[in-house]
Formats: sequence, C-alpha cells, structure tokens
Amino acid sequence: MEEKELILIPKIERYIQYMIEVIIKLQRTEKFSIGNEYKTSMYGILKDAVYVPKIDVSKRLYYIQKIDAELVLERIYLRIMLKNRWIDEKKFKVAMEQISEIGKIVGGLIKYYAKNNKK
Repeated sequence: MEEKELILIPKIERYIQYMIEVIIKLQRTEKFSIGNEYKTSMYGILKDAVYVPKIDVSKRLYYIQKIDAELVLERIYLRIMLKNRWIDEKKFKVAMEQISEIGKIVGGLIKYYAKNNKK
C-alpha cells in the first residue's frame, strides 16, 4: 500500500499548485475569506498525507479519513465559488477532476486500512 501513499503526495502537490493560482485570481474579499479556508484545508490534506506512511499502521485510517472529509469540504467550497461566479466552469471542472483523482486513491486506502485494521 506504500505505493499508493507515495502517489498521493505529488498529486496533492499539483492540485495545490493549481488551486493557489486560481485563488490568487479571486476578488480581494473572496481571496482572503474562502481563499484562506481553502488553502488551510489543502495544506491540512498535504500534512496528513505526509503523516500516513510515517505513523503506526493502526492510526493511518484516521488520517486518511480526515483527508477524505477535507476533500468533501473542498468540493463544497468549489461549488460555492462557481455559484457566485468567482471561478469559471473550466477551473471548476479541472479542480473537481483533480479532487476526484485524489479521492479515488484515498478511497482505495480507506478500504485497504479498514479491511486490514480489523482484529
């Protein structure tokens, strides 16, 4: 499972880089409100993803589920940005595709650790 965990970090990095470019272009008020929330969430995901392979196997599921919950939040933030026309449809779709890709890996990790954590 180490391989999936290692694939996750560069995908998160690319996603963060893309979203920072999007957030920088937001209107000033949104950049400092929803933009800060979004950045905090993304950096939290990256931090948790780095912890996963380094901590005890029994604690990994917790961090992976945290990542999954943050991805749900980020999808909501994106829908809010789209509905308020702070981002266009193209940026929305690209970001959602990246979140979906990360989400699939996270889902696989959740299944793996949920199955292998049972004693």
